[in-house]
Amino acid sequence: MTNPAEVLGLPKPVWITEDVAMLYDMAHRFLVDEIAPHYDDYEKNEIVDRSAWEKAGAAGLLCASMPEEYGGAGGTFAHESAIIEAIGHVGVDGFGIGLHNAIVAPYILRYGSEEQKKKWLPRMASGELIGAIAMTEPGAGSDLQGVRTRAEKAGNQYRINGSKTFITNGQNANLIVVVTKTDPAKGAKGTSLIVVETDEVEGFQRGRNLDKIGLKANDTSELFFNDVAVPTANLLGAEEGQGFIQLMQQLPQERLMIGTTAIAMAERALAATIDYVKERQAFGQKIIDFQNTQFKLAELKTEITIGRTFYNDCVARHLAGGLDPATASMAKYWLSDLQGRVVDECLQLFGGYGYMNEYPIARMYRDARVQRIYGGTNEIMKLLIARSL
Repeated sequence: MTNPAEVLGLPKPVWITEDVAMLYDMAHRFLVDEIAPHYDDYEKNEIVDRSAWEKAGAAGLLCASMPEEYGGAGGTFAHESAIIEAIGHVGVDGFGIGLHNAIVAPYILRYGSEEQKKKWLPRMASGELIGAIAMTEPGAGSDLQGVRTRAEKAGNQYRINGSKTFITNGQNANLIVVVTKTDPAKGAKGTSLIVVETDEVEGFQRGRNLDKIGLKANDTSELFFNDVAVPTANLLGAEEGQGFIQLMQQLPQERLMIGTTAIAMAERALAATIDYVKERQAFGQKIIDFQNTQFKLAELKTEITIGRTFYNDCVARHLAGGLDPATASMAKYWLSDLQGRVVDECLQLFGGYGYMNEYPIARMYRDARVQRIYGGTNEIMKLLIARSL
């Protein structure tokens, strides 16, 4: 499928410069040629092969917004948006490079030492290292202050003990940013981010690859840290206790990225549905010729146009350094809600075929649901927005 946003005549933002558009086209071709033919296998195996990550690195699709001196392409979030949108438009939503590129790598760039950036970022750009961030615990989901994983300093090492769950890229990841308590008595002020290279430590254990409703191709795991020793040099930031502040500073981009995924899938769902109703017939006429179909599609196109316009504005504000947490929360909750509504209405227009797994709309229906949960539930987003009133 070509770019659904263009097919639908949706507004094009000023931040889609020529190089961003070229990256989208290149990413789209790569995903169609290299990922889509194997995607059913990835769904069946519930993991994307590491070779796909290495191919993406060779194609320049990993760490596009990281500086060239650290192996990246020297781009911005606009370039990451182009890649994530291409993933959503092609329909390989379980390929977790968005988290790797636009969440994990920025923590290292923003808070890492020069030595850390030179050590980790080039290997993330090549696909040698696959990134994950371990926030959620069995007893702490959206409430990050409830994290119980502990890192105790012993000489020039930290010893990490605790467990994490629902960790995206959890089976593949070999570089994990772990949210820990370095001083539990201080609450949020005792939280730190520590990087664990899993290939270099003992005591790290992966649990099962979790059996999810959707996004089957994306490995999501439990992780266990049993007296895992890492150098104190793996702390992100100049001192302990900065983790909660670091998380709060980076979460707006994570939430905007969820909005990217949402608007891309919504556009793809509508474009696919328009194609379907123009071909499918019932009661002697094409489905598109029924007034109900026309009204439903008109409503969906209007809502998606509103969503795309809002999303474009959020990206422009983010690129200018002005995307505040409340607006990022609005983008996350409203666009993921929109995604769910659009996919549900589109599936209805497919009729019984929409409930069949062989039709992409069925996979979209399953994959969309988690968007309202991760990155902070939409209910938490509303609380954050309310605090700005």
